[in-house]
Amino acid sequence: MLRTDSLDKSFTLHLRNGLRIPVLHDVNLAVHAGECVALTGPSGAGKTTLLRSLYGNYRADAGHIWLRHDGAMIDIAAAPPRTVVQVRAATLGYVSQFLRVVPRVPALDIVADAARGLAPDVARARAEELLLRLNIPRRLHALPPATFSGGEQQRINLARGFIGRHPVLLLDEPTASLDAENRDIVIAMIRAAKAEKIAIVGIFHDTTVRDAVADRTHDVTPLQDAA
Repeated sequence: MLRTDSLDKSFTLHLRNGLRIPVLHDVNLAVHAGECVALTGPSGAGKTTLLRSLYGNYRADAGHIWLRHDGAMIDIAAAPPRTVVQVRAATLGYVSQFLRVVPRVPALDIVADAARGLAPDVARARAEELLLRLNIPRRLHALPPATFSGGEQQRINLARGFIGRHPVLLLDEPTASLDAENRDIVIAMIRAAKAEKIAIVGIFHDTTVRDAVADRTHDVTPLQDAA
């Protein structure tokens, strides 16, 4: 479903006389349908950079990011922006640690709007189901989530990510702000997604979560430590 070939990514600090900081080098990763691969490595190694590169937020300096989309393999690293938007709508989902949405939009609408190919009433029903499953009480569904707690906002993000049932799903610390009860719910949701043959790449600093959902790990090594 997803494969990288010799992927490189660096950042240039233009305010530091063009200082170039390499982050990823020669990354080769393959993820199959129904498989969860956990990215491991110390903080600052480039795990989130890799996720954002896979999603097309960061442009790779070299290499390829192959994604199975609409019956063909698309190279995200070379695809034009319009194609990346289409891929995100149909194939590639992303759950970040932080909720960024249009202000004053109710939580239920934020989640329902992320549904794929569902009639509006079905999308809202599915959104309500997910919010309740994630312990977001019905009294909050009509409220904008700007004033919600960090854990509640993360659960809104999770509901948005899972309602789309994208064939490939990227998860950046999906349980970082959650208590044990909600963490277990997310573990169950990830396992259910794998059973539906969704391919998952995730960052899980919580080893309990990682051990519960990951089929294998992929180590992201800091370049300064590499020989």
